[in-house]
Amino acid sequence: MQKYGGQPQGIHMAEEFVCQATNIPLALSPNTEKLQGVVYQGVTGVPMSYSEFGIAEVKASFALTLDESRELFVGISAVEVSERLRETLAENVPLALAIGTEKARSELLIAPILLEARRLAGPPVSFFSGVEFNVAPEKGLRGVCDFLLSRSNEQWTIEAPVVAIVEAKNENFKAGIGQCLAEMVAAQLFNVQMAKPIPTVFGAVTTGNLWRFLRLSGTAAKLDNAEFHIDDVGRIVSVLVAMLKGTRD
Repeated sequence: MQKYGGQPQGIHMAEEFVCQATNIPLALSPNTEKLQGVVYQGVTGVPMSYSEFGIAEVKASFALTLDESRELFVGISAVEVSERLRETLAENVPLALAIGTEKARSELLIAPILLEARRLAGPPVSFFSGVEFNVAPEKGLRGVCDFLLSRSNEQWTIEAPVVAIVEAKNENFKAGIGQCLAEMVAAQLFNVQMAKPIPTVFGAVTTGNLWRFLRLSGTAAKLDNAEFHIDDVGRIVSVLVAMLKGTRD
């Protein structure tokens, strides 16, 4: 009989743990954990945190499929971004790329773009940076998210539904995709646990100047085959606004 979390499947006992994102006790269902038709399956050697998930590991751990064959946001036109954002990027892009660290790119490039999208999407959108999001540590769904956005006015704690996860990477897109997918699975699970499920959770992996977008519906993950450059910031912001509004589910 296949093992899951040290117990044979089929007789896995109910357990309770505290979701550290909200400090609320959450009960796991006995036998299996079926959430919106999704069964989350553990594998031997589950990674200990989001950063340890590669693409192969996250697909195997959560029975995901990954489609990389098409553009996800065809037909979305660029929005007119504020002059303030354009001035900020004109000053910050050379500086961030010269420093070259993920921290510099996050602070100088990514955060201003996300805040512009938040402004244009309109409330309620809460914005978190560098936040602990420990949803299911026993599955490896624990660690820090670079950026997390939810449809909530609450800014002291993370409230469901979490709609988008953004992962900053220096240049290694491939490493960022596995990590971002794991965080998106956690967001999906968190939304269900908080009784606020949504059909699709979105994600992005970015170096600050280059952006790739993802979406997750059930166990079906899609990775946009288009790459967006910061020179087209109006289109990047437009995609982010669409994600926050849920218009591209």
